[in-house]
Amino acid sequence: MNFELNDVQIAIQETFRKFVNEKVKPVAAEIDEKKEFPAKLFQEIGKLGFFGMRYPEEAGGTGTGITAYCLALVELARGSMSLAAPCMMQSLMGTYFLYRDGDEEVRKNFFEPALRGEKIGGICMTEPNAGSDLSGITTMTKVYDDHFLMNGQKTWATSAPYADFFSVFSRTDNHEKPAFFLVPADYEGVHVGKNIEKLGVRGSITSEVAFDDVKLPKNYILGEIGGGMRGLVEILAEIRIMTAALAIGAATAAFEDAVEYAKTRVQFGKPIGKFQLIKAKIADMSVMLETSKQMLYYTAWLSDNNKPRQKESAIVKLYASECANTICDEASRILASYGYASEYPIQRYWRDVRFTLFGGGTNEILKINIAREFGL
Repeated sequence: MNFELNDVQIAIQETFRKFVNEKVKPVAAEIDEKKEFPAKLFQEIGKLGFFGMRYPEEAGGTGTGITAYCLALVELARGSMSLAAPCMMQSLMGTYFLYRDGDEEVRKNFFEPALRGEKIGGICMTEPNAGSDLSGITTMTKVYDDHFLMNGQKTWATSAPYADFFSVFSRTDNHEKPAFFLVPADYEGVHVGKNIEKLGVRGSITSEVAFDDVKLPKNYILGEIGGGMRGLVEILAEIRIMTAALAIGAATAAFEDAVEYAKTRVQFGKPIGKFQLIKAKIADMSVMLETSKQMLYYTAWLSDNNKPRQKESAIVKLYASECANTICDEASRILASYGYASEYPIQRYWRDVRFTLFGGGTNEILKINIAREFGL
């Protein structure tokens, strides 16, 4: 196997690294503190072509592939998870079903503007009583001859107060299996409810959304009735690969800050990085980070080459998120009391990265899925 990045991938990585260093890192703490969606940065990322990287050129994307996309996503998460998480949502779950099943009107009015960052797309799947078990959703869309009528309640909808449209996972009254529907946010009967106060990723606003007799045209079903779960499975591996990339980005930021602190913080007459226990922590963090990266690159390569990757994507998401949480915790220990201080970003990395433990599927569920690959 060739483990070298190609020229395009290197250029994308360098472009996003520079963007993050110059424009994201200086305001990351402010985004977190104000709990405000970074709309301006979101639009700039759209201009960089990020939202279209995983889509082919004929659809308005750039077709640079999942590996290149993950390199960019790692950099965004290294700067701010509050920015990276909604960007990931926009470029995958928020737009995929429009790309796959939308007609010309849907693509022109929603999908293409979303690729440019001019419109924001969200996805509504989770419900108050249906999280890991999506078969338990109760949102119902009735089928009529010339329209659909949707009723239900969703929660944990990313960017809901700012979204222009949602892809909504819903049952239909004539089929037990769910489907996806396009629901413009300004339609009568769409109500964005309270925002969920979170421990981390606080600039990525997450809310409840209710649908009260929302009337939808017939072309706003995304796919076929009963085909929603199958469509979700199509992108499940990518969701997990990208969640691993988010984890690695946050872990990279924590690791870099810990190394720099170990070099400059002097105690007992020498930098603390000269003490064996600190060296051991740095070494252990480096091993976890490097192995997570290599697993990410391999699994992204599988995706780029359309090879089976369900097991591998579950493994990399599970491993990278657990390692990232350990790395952020160890980094806070290296900084000691300063790792607990709000003026240092370590505490933000630690808070933000916990999201990756359950984003893309809880690690407990993933362990069950991995075991099933062996007939258990």
